[in-house]
Amino acid sequence: MTSKRALITGITGQDGQHLSELLNEKGYEVFGLIRGQRNARREAFVAEFPFVHLVEADLTDPSSLLGALKTSDADEVYNLGAISHVGYSFRNPQLTADITAKGVLNLLEAIRQTGRAEEVRFYQASTSEMFGGLDYNRPGKGYNEMSLFHPRSPYGVAKLYAHWIAKNYRESYGMFVACGILFNHEGERRGVEFVTRKITDAVARIHHGLQDHIELGDLWPKRDWGYAGDYVRGMWQMLQHDEADDFVLATGETHSIEEFLTLAFEEIGVDDWRPYVQQNPEFMRPAEVDILLGDPTKAETDLGWKRDVDFPGLVSRMVQHDLKVTDPNR
Repeated sequence: MTSKRALITGITGQDGQHLSELLNEKGYEVFGLIRGQRNARREAFVAEFPFVHLVEADLTDPSSLLGALKTSDADEVYNLGAISHVGYSFRNPQLTADITAKGVLNLLEAIRQTGRAEEVRFYQASTSEMFGGLDYNRPGKGYNEMSLFHPRSPYGVAKLYAHWIAKNYRESYGMFVACGILFNHEGERRGVEFVTRKITDAVARIHHGLQDHIELGDLWPKRDWGYAGDYVRGMWQMLQHDEADDFVLATGETHSIEEFLTLAFEEIGVDDWRPYVQQNPEFMRPAEVDILLGDPTKAETDLGWKRDVDFPGLVSRMVQHDLKVTDPNR
């Protein structure tokens, strides 16, 4: 039997790495889209994932996307590529729009131009940041697929355009387009520019005597944090479903950054994290989302999706990983 072929954009990121691993285990031939100019992550990625065929293309260049689709001849396309850092999106809103929003349109159009629009299954990485976390818009059990959107950052706005254009192509052209509205999902492959990995990396360095404190922004926001490995499994399940649809992936519980700090420092035997943390206004956003809570009932019921890693397990997993990689004696 011929194996399935999958094309992943954003393949060098956290989710792209987890998804590459998952699809390879399932017997897929995996192709990854990577920008043509030098990518700092490329060498390390190739070393860890030698089975992935890298294809040079850019979400802002429609012709290159068409070439990547023809080269990969993919049965499934997972669009994980984006300007994915909320804070960065405030500093570079135009680039965020060009890649995170318009890039999805370019990719969908390229799929149509291949003449295989009805054959290719497409996954769009939507986000909980589209909801915005406003009080009047927050259901008791958390946001679900029917909740109102009110994005509070250029990233959230760009993702909302991407979400709606993906749904529009599903409804207008009969394409199999599934949108995964994922709440925060972290892990040992998360970039250190994200607050969870910034914390665990700093905790490990503090333990090893490599630094003495960490600078953060607001500590009160609450997030629905899960493990990225669990969430990419949900992405794959969405494209195996009988019908294309939208699905929320979440844990159904929230934890503050302070709670994350508490568990992370406890991993190195420190009961009070406050002497090691300094708040820096530079890391505070113009418009902060105070709480994001998701309701994964539909995904659990229709897809049979469930998470394996709980919140304490997630924090422990990340700290233990960073203790190893930052150990000066290793």
